[in-house]
Formats: sequence, C-alpha cells, structure tokens
Amino acid sequence: MYQAARESLGQLRTWMTWCRPDYSLADAEAFVADCEAAWEKGAHYSFAIVEKDTDAMLGSIGLNQINLAHRCGNVGYWIRDSAVGRGVATTASRLVARFALQELGLSRLEFLIAAGNIASQRVAQKAGARFEGLLRNRLRLNGSFHDAALYALVAGDFSSLTVLI
Repeated sequence: MYQAARESLGQLRTWMTWCRPDYSLADAEAFVADCEAAWEKGAHYSFAIVEKDTDAMLGSIGLNQINLAHRCGNVGYWIRDSAVGRGVATTASRLVARFALQELGLSRLEFLIAAGNIASQRVAQKAGARFEGLLRNRLRLNGSFHDAALYALVAGDFSSLTVLI
C-alpha cells in the first residue's frame, strides 16, 4: 500500500485528504492495523485491489460513513498511477456494491467526488451510479473548499449490473 500510494502521490494529494507529501510507511501500517477492528465494528470496510496474476497492489477501495438507520454508505477508491485506465476501479466498485447491497443489506451507496476529479466520476458512472447533483463547497481538500458531484447507486440499479471478475 505504501509503495502504491507513494508512486501516485502527485495525483492522490489532489483528491485524498489522507495523502500528504510526508505520507509514510508508518501511516500505511496504522491504516492497515485499524482495518480489522473497523471491520468488526462495522465502521468501515476496506479492500485492497490486487492484480489477479501477480498479487501486486493496484489501489484500494472502501465503504465508509455507514448509516444503518438509513441503510446507506459511501464508496471511495484510488488506483496507483501505473494501473489507471484498466477498469480496475470500476470492477472493484461493482464488487463493493454487491458486498454492501447484498451482504450488508444497505440500500444506497453514495460516491461523493470532487467536481474536478473527472476520472473518479467516470468510474462511478461506469459502475452504474447515477448523477444526483452538484454540492457546493462540500469538500475541503488541501485547505480549499471544492464543489462535489454526488452519484448514487441503489439496490434497484444494481440488479441490472454485471460484475466482471
């Protein structure tokens, strides 16, 4: 994870609050250590995206901000620079959607994406999420507020999607 994040630092810093110029191996280790406890509590579910043949880490995808009262959650993802454009984020998004909607019983998944992050918006669209609106000053990234595009995938949408593995 550390190596994949460091490879993509220039791109990730723009959109991910956790990715700073001083992102360290200790930061990556702390995140991984937190994942098991968070999973058991149902606080968030994080997945490594790995190359099928080599087990190389291509990125990460997570389901967070889970609200059981309203049966919804947020999907976030990143892909290392050398793996961008291969469809892995779309496939991972569909797999996480299947997990969230079928295994966890959620009814709605939201993709909250900075308006300028066109690549991530395309992933949400290809994963089957529908654009619902532009939220003004919704995200604070690198000390500045940014508008965010809101996409959502609901259980009824998902039934028509094909998940390729």
